Amino acid sequence: MSFHVVIPARLASTRLPGKVLREIAGRPMIEHVCRAAAASAAASVIVATDSAEIAAAVERAGARAVMTRADHSCGSDRIAEAVAGAQWPSDAIVVNVQADEPMMPPALIDQVAEALADDGGAAMATAATPIETAEEFLNPNVVKVVAANGRALYFSRAPIPFHRDSGNAAFAGAARRHLGIYAYRVAALRAFAAASPGVLEQHESLEQLRAFEIGLPIALVDAVALPGPGVDTEADLALVEQRMQRA
Repeated sequence: MSFHVVIPARLASTRLPGKVLREIAGRPMIEHVCRAAAASAAASVIVATDSAEIAAAVERAGARAVMTRADHSCGSDRIAEAVAGAQWPSDAIVVNVQADEPMMPPALIDQVAEALADDGGAAMATAATPIETAEEFLNPNVVKVVAANGRALYFSRAPIPFHRDSGNAAFAGAARRHLGIYAYRVAALRAFAAASPGVLEQHESLEQLRAFEIGLPIALVDAVALPGPGVDTEADLALVEQRMQRA
């Protein structure tokens, strides 16, 4: 199996401006993400960005940056632009690692790439993990996924699946949290980027729903390793720094 990692990174961030350049344990966050990706089995790692500052930080860290437009609505669209210039074959596998996941396990990167390689009928692959608490289940910032036979059926910010008899009190064992990492075949990535965001994607503000609306099957696996906290706030940044210092 051969695959590539592309990390979409933009400087604009509503809750934590410039977050991918914020330092964690003395290094910019984007450098930690690049290091995690480089520790996977990926044949190459690229950062796709619209920011010269991010590109400079990436290159100082010894990684490769590709400049993209600033008007992309989601990370997958930014990756598609970067991949268009790479001339990879249509069946090549690309893994999207988010730039605000500095504690992404390399094993999870490898797993989603392998899941797609193993499922010839899927266009994409992603990962999930069981939801453990009612608070997490009801939190709209925790994306839920329903699956059957190794394929994702739907993603939502709502608490799904709904347990009719208990009013969703009996969610244990059924609900799964989606982890924001994707593998795509290049052909699927092109189709995804060529399509406009559909009604479901706009309603839920979840880019992966565009895949369903254009008929791209998504393989789903239970994660072999879980990422540490993603970074959206100052509190998240402090938590990740504490965990890295303890590691």
